[in-house]
Amino acid sequence: MGDVTAHYRRTFSNLLSQPRSRMKRYALGIDYGTNSCRSLLIDLDNGAEVGSTVFNYPSGEMGILLDPKDPHVARQNPQDYLDGLEAVTRGALQQAKEKIPGFEAAQVVGIGVDTTGSTPIPVNKDGTPLGLLPEFKGKLNAMVWLWKDHTGHAEAAEITKLGNEIRPNIMAKCGGIYSSEWFWSKILRLRRVDAQVFEAAYSFVEHCDWIPAVLTGDTNPLTLKRSVCAAGHKAMFSTEWGGLPDKEFLSKLDPKLADLRDRLYAEAHTTDTKVGGLCAAWAARLGLTEGTAVCVGAFDAHTGAVGAGIKEGTLVKILGTSTCDIMVSPTSKPLADIPGVCGIVNGSVLPGHYGIEAGQSAVGDLFLWLVNHLVPESYGKTVGEKFVAMEKAMEGQKPGATGLLALDWNNGNRTILVDVRLTGLLLGQTLHTQAHEIYRAYIEATAFGALTIIKRVEEYGVKIEEVINTGGLSIKNATLMQIYADIIGKPMKVSQSEQTCALGAAIFGAAAAGAGTWQDLQSKVTAVREKVYHPIPENVAIYAELYTLYRTLHDAFGSADWSGKLHHVMKQLLEIRGRQG
Repeated sequence: MGDVTAHYRRTFSNLLSQPRSRMKRYALGIDYGTNSCRSLLIDLDNGAEVGSTVFNYPSGEMGILLDPKDPHVARQNPQDYLDGLEAVTRGALQQAKEKIPGFEAAQVVGIGVDTTGSTPIPVNKDGTPLGLLPEFKGKLNAMVWLWKDHTGHAEAAEITKLGNEIRPNIMAKCGGIYSSEWFWSKILRLRRVDAQVFEAAYSFVEHCDWIPAVLTGDTNPLTLKRSVCAAGHKAMFSTEWGGLPDKEFLSKLDPKLADLRDRLYAEAHTTDTKVGGLCAAWAARLGLTEGTAVCVGAFDAHTGAVGAGIKEGTLVKILGTSTCDIMVSPTSKPLADIPGVCGIVNGSVLPGHYGIEAGQSAVGDLFLWLVNHLVPESYGKTVGEKFVAMEKAMEGQKPGATGLLALDWNNGNRTILVDVRLTGLLLGQTLHTQAHEIYRAYIEATAFGALTIIKRVEEYGVKIEEVINTGGLSIKNATLMQIYADIIGKPMKVSQSEQTCALGAAIFGAAAAGAGTWQDLQSKVTAVREKVYHPIPENVAIYAELYTLYRTLHDAFGSADWSGKLHHVMKQLLEIRGRQG
């Protein structure tokens, strides 16, 4: 190991002695998703992507540890994170060496990490995940609690109730409703269902905080740097009220949570902050230079927004299995609390800006469920064939011609209702309804949900001037993008990079290394594609009618205080279908 480290140090020293005009610099972004992790190695001069590989988590079902007795359980194996880190880093470096003559790993100046969240890890006093210890092998509660674990829905409701009663100022910053996807509901759930694991856990560390800690060699829960992105959006952290929620509030939930507060953290940092240098052990394991800068981690959607080019007035939609909507507002301007969003946090996306997070719990997941369970083989034998055939069947189909209207709550509602116990609805089907028409109705439902989010934030003073989309759906599904443009009524742009989450992480890794400000780096390495989807006026008019019906269903089934009638909805859908058929 010593010879290897010495080699990289000599190489790094030689590179630093070269004239700056000759020295190419790169940054590495590591993106941990729900089912896999991937790397992205970028050229800091122009954003060229010189290496990228994927590692599918081998544990469980597509990387997720499930419980057949409880559909709300979703856990992960921390060993998958470590194995994936090594695999994707070495894979990206190897690709760069094959593409670029004379490439040296020492030219990688910074590393950034993004993950899903809230994805807390129960750890011991050394910061070792309990799931890696022999005594907890195979014990689900000791593993990583993935973001999509909803077992704490009752605890989330309890936190919401108590918070609105005695800490309304705290609740206002997280949209007024605490989610079962978030930090405290998961921890409280663990406390109630498994005292042994809870007591064994000295502390809890978010996935996005743990990986930078591992890379820099300091996993001590009391000293490792925590992300303000994770802390603010998921753990109700803010300097406005002294950090994490106070002990009085936590003790009313459970005295053990008040005790735990002392073993968590009092500070949280923006993502351009340097955690430290890459430690010798992981430098050797990854094939990188010891001392390479590692920045504070963040959540995937937030770095994805940065990689897509977010700025004031821009909404970035990360379209995947679920969606995250990210907006920013300068801290120099007043910003009202926005009910129903997933949080307003100073510095969670860009330093000097409030980060505003919203999103939808099922988008790609909803489409995949349809194909796997309802679409007949007459559309094709494989999943891919079925999607292609359904999109082709929709060509030329006018808005409203299906007579269908759906609510996209098959995995609950993340924004603006924040209720995981809401379910999906498909209205208007007849004996003539076809699978591709249902697919279109689901696409429209997700677009109506997106419009609902935009209307809410604009109502509270955050103007949306453009929408930049990123993720596989934005690149592969032109029909979806046009429907989104027609329903939202704004041009839909698409990010140039297919890996914006890793790209944003790499930008911050480079900033932490001193390779430039995040502003300069973002302007150099981000771009949108030439193709822009513009709203079609006649479609916009029809979708405005349909959205009125959607909001009727949305409020009727999603709001406890709704009162009204639904008898007109089916008839009006038929009337619109008659005009458009």
